[in-house]
Amino acid sequence: MGACVCAFRRFWLSPRGGFARCSTMSGMDTSVDTCTRRDVPETVANCPDAPSDASAAPVALTLPLEKAALAGLRAGDAVTLTGPLYTLRDAGHMRLLDELHAAGELPYGLSGQAIFYAGPTPSAAGRPFGAVGPTTASRMDFAAPELYDAGIAATVGKGVRSQAVKDACARNGAVYFITVGGAAAYLAKCVVSSEVLAYDDLGTEALRRIEVRDFPAFVGVDVLGQDAYELAREGATASDAADDSAAEAGVR
Repeated sequence: MGACVCAFRRFWLSPRGGFARCSTMSGMDTSVDTCTRRDVPETVANCPDAPSDASAAPVALTLPLEKAALAGLRAGDAVTLTGPLYTLRDAGHMRLLDELHAAGELPYGLSGQAIFYAGPTPSAAGRPFGAVGPTTASRMDFAAPELYDAGIAATVGKGVRSQAVKDACARNGAVYFITVGGAAAYLAKCVVSSEVLAYDDLGTEALRRIEVRDFPAFVGVDVLGQDAYELAREGATASDAADDSAAEAGVR
């Protein structure tokens, strides 16, 4: 089993997620005000039951994501995200769909961008947010397929997605990222800036453009529609599954 899916399987299948299962979080330096790629593998590697290959460096990605970068990702890959993310949750998704239907295109420059399912807390410790953690992604499954079809390149949240969302990722060459549940204060250290773009009356659920640096995540659903949760349960890597599919096609 490859390093990425192995780490995902061992640390992310519990409802609270892998970082929460490492009770001491000894590899995470919570005293610093910045988020670095170094923290991600060290946190995993220092957990008592960490696999020996769990310290493999994550793939550094720059937002907005290019199609070529998306095409190279596979379910279970560990990544870091740097660049703009757009926070939005349930109520905001309903409004965004209304605007999409009225205009026939995504508003606010969202085409090609990534939506982070989160409702951040007010600023604290000199940072834009005191905490910003992922919302359960399935709550946005009612809107995600249509938004992917309209041009959203990626979404970020926690937990499994519906088959319709996986099909939309495959159809559009898009992805779904899973990030850390239970570490919202730590994730807030990855946020450099924030501005409200729309729906300010929704408070924490307003549409915000935030800049993140080395924001840790895993690929939950890749451009082939492969699901990291399913692969982890089966004990297979996404690359193995893709190779098997290619081999089968060659036989035919």
